[in-house]
Amino acid sequence: MNSRQAAVTALGLSLLALPLVAACDGDGGKSSLVADTGGGDTAADTVGGDSAGGDTVEVDTRSPNPALEGTVPAAFTVSPGVETVTVTNATAGEALTLYGADGERLVTVVADELGQAHFAYVGGTYTVLDLREGGSPHDLVKDGHALRPGDDYVLRDDDVDPPAASAAFRILDVHDVPPTSAYEGQELRGIHYGIGGLGDGEDANDGFNYITMRDGVQLSAMVRLPDPALWGDGPYPTVIEYSGYSPSRPDDPEPGSRIATLLGYASVGVNMRGTGCSGGVFDVFNPAQHADGYDVVEVVARQPWVLNHKVGMVGLSYSGITQLYVARTNPPSLAAVTPLSVIADSWQQLWPGGIYNDGFTRQWLEERDNEAAPNGQSWTDRRIAGGDTTCEAHQLLRKQNFAFEELFRELEFYPDDAAERSLPTLVHEIAVPVYLTGAFQDEQTGGQFAEMLDAFTATPTHKFTLYNGRHVDGYSPLVLTRWWEFLEIYVAQRVPRLSDLVRVVAGPELGKTYDSDDLGFEPDRFTDFADEDYAGVRAAYEAQKPVRVLFESGAGNGQPGAPVARFEASWDAWPPPDAEERVFYLGPDGTLTDDAPIAADGGIDTYEHDADAGAVGFFGPRGYELMKRLWDIRWTQFPEGKSLSYVSAPLAEDMVLAGPVYADLWMTSEVEDVDVQVAIMDVRPDGTEYLLQNGWHRLGHRGLDDLRTNALRVEYTFDESDYEALVPGQFLETKVPMPSVGHPIRKGSRLRVVISTPGRNHGTWEFDNPSYDGMTPVQEVARTPAMPSRIHLSVVTGLTVPDGIAPCPSLRGQPCRDYEPTTNTTLEE
Repeated sequence: MNSRQAAVTALGLSLLALPLVAACDGDGGKSSLVADTGGGDTAADTVGGDSAGGDTVEVDTRSPNPALEGTVPAAFTVSPGVETVTVTNATAGEALTLYGADGERLVTVVADELGQAHFAYVGGTYTVLDLREGGSPHDLVKDGHALRPGDDYVLRDDDVDPPAASAAFRILDVHDVPPTSAYEGQELRGIHYGIGGLGDGEDANDGFNYITMRDGVQLSAMVRLPDPALWGDGPYPTVIEYSGYSPSRPDDPEPGSRIATLLGYASVGVNMRGTGCSGGVFDVFNPAQHADGYDVVEVVARQPWVLNHKVGMVGLSYSGITQLYVARTNPPSLAAVTPLSVIADSWQQLWPGGIYNDGFTRQWLEERDNEAAPNGQSWTDRRIAGGDTTCEAHQLLRKQNFAFEELFRELEFYPDDAAERSLPTLVHEIAVPVYLTGAFQDEQTGGQFAEMLDAFTATPTHKFTLYNGRHVDGYSPLVLTRWWEFLEIYVAQRVPRLSDLVRVVAGPELGKTYDSDDLGFEPDRFTDFADEDYAGVRAAYEAQKPVRVLFESGAGNGQPGAPVARFEASWDAWPPPDAEERVFYLGPDGTLTDDAPIAADGGIDTYEHDADAGAVGFFGPRGYELMKRLWDIRWTQFPEGKSLSYVSAPLAEDMVLAGPVYADLWMTSEVEDVDVQVAIMDVRPDGTEYLLQNGWHRLGHRGLDDLRTNALRVEYTFDESDYEALVPGQFLETKVPMPSVGHPIRKGSRLRVVISTPGRNHGTWEFDNPSYDGMTPVQEVARTPAMPSRIHLSVVTGLTVPDGIAPCPSLRGQPCRDYEPTTNTTLEE
């Protein structure tokens, strides 16, 4: 090891030994000192017992933990955090055992070659984890739980005599916040960024900073200030973009930061712990990341260049999702959040319907594992090569990262702790204004986000915009103007007035980005108000209905596939309060009928398992072209006999779908484990059909989540205790939920329902269906008076639907093809 390497290693091992701050409980109760607990600093020769050749010295008498009895001070350094604790300065191979407050041995982690160990999970039974020897944290996560917040934890080395122990310490809760003084004195420097890029003579690296969290971990941050020639010298309205991608990369701002800065906002891009140049250990949406977001907000808001000393948050996808986790901690200096294209429940994102998503979500986790590895991102290598020894030192602890794709692949059932990362169970805590948008057919994160919108019960204001479309459409002209408008009202606190210069520059850029012509910002909406009448504008804005739905995006301006909607509607909530349930029953000869089956028409239809379906998507030879106006689509039919199809008669009047959908099926099989997909389509008079929505379900999951299931929304617990294998030959009534959809099926068109093995109907999601060892099982679907299978739709009335069907192709996010009639296989009586 050369002198530079030695210096970097020493710095890395010392970064986590920064003094921690005082923490108080979430109710503002009595403060307790949360301090660095290197054992040598807090204990004498022996604690609670006789030492060989010396007197007993009692220390840390506040802690009753029996694990301290008969121990000597440890030399390693202990740094507790939010539901985690990290050890540095241990001996390579040292076995470090974590004890609970009652002296119970919880888990042992063997220190790596640098003397590091990280504790985040505790198994259902005592476990020894040695990552050096290929040990897997699988048992800790699958059968155990996250480290519980609380006092009087102790870490010991039990291989020495007498055992060496740390002082007792507290594992923080996400709501254990520091005093406000902890956020003072962290000065962040920035560079100017405008339409032409960097300001004259400025170096992007001059805006690169580190922000210290409550547990001493440092996060890398990039600060960009708007062009002073256009926006003055500040202070500026300010937004934060926070994720595990590369938001703090100096030379390449992420979209939210780039757009906001060009619109006159200062932006701060921050990498999560364990990513980029940030310190700490990476995890997926864990509470430590939520708490870090709180700390970042409070540090940034105190900068002299921040207008009103309140900040907003921006971002799409990863940096949209993280906003909701941060907002649920309610930092006092957070003004508003604008999450775009988000998920709902993180476990169900990987296991939709209880079926492993072997496509996009698996690939996303693999990418997170790769980028969170030591030197996993090329831009961090460039910073290290340029002399950033802090970034280099932070790479050392990455050896403690878990392989999350491999780990989560084993979580076949819903883990006990998943609720702490489930947005539907957390967003009710958010108490700041929220602007959220998403596509019903989002090819990456899915449309499940819409089923949590009624859980935003504490927000003073929320605005939701929903549409058919794609993952990237959160920054399209469909919604970008309203996004900026929301930021102007709640972060900048001024009347929204978009400059002519921005409009002139933005049009061609938006068109280039979205492969379309004639795109641009919407006209200003509050022109009847004076520039000084901020209060009046805000009141008018808040009086508008909070839910806006854009229909038939892609068919709105004569340019097929351009992100422009044909019509829109607004409601007070989602699902729409005035939505009505419409039921279609599976009928004979592949029909869908309004009437329940009668004995004369009853029957049982069958289809074979499609072994190839799970790995087949609907993109053509050119693959997934993210920003192309029209995707290359090859949406394949199911082979003969491997699906069931039911089609309604031509509709006598327009039927507008707006809300969730579910299928209520009576099914049985030759096997015990069956995955099912139900899809709904719009079959039009011109002989083409559009895919509207899909639902998936593993039939063994039978327990409904009573707290989340209501009206047309169906939610399962996915708990192992609620799972029961099928009994071959015995019919089971099962509900297959679909995410919300907003779509008009016009007079003369027909509704189609297709039941099959999961697959073929998605762009990026693939499904790890059962293999059956080469067997091809047959599934049966009943449609009899005693077992009436049916589809339940949310339908709204009173909307004016434009005449004429949308061209095929045109609708964003929705594949279309020529309709091919299918003959179902029916069991003979």
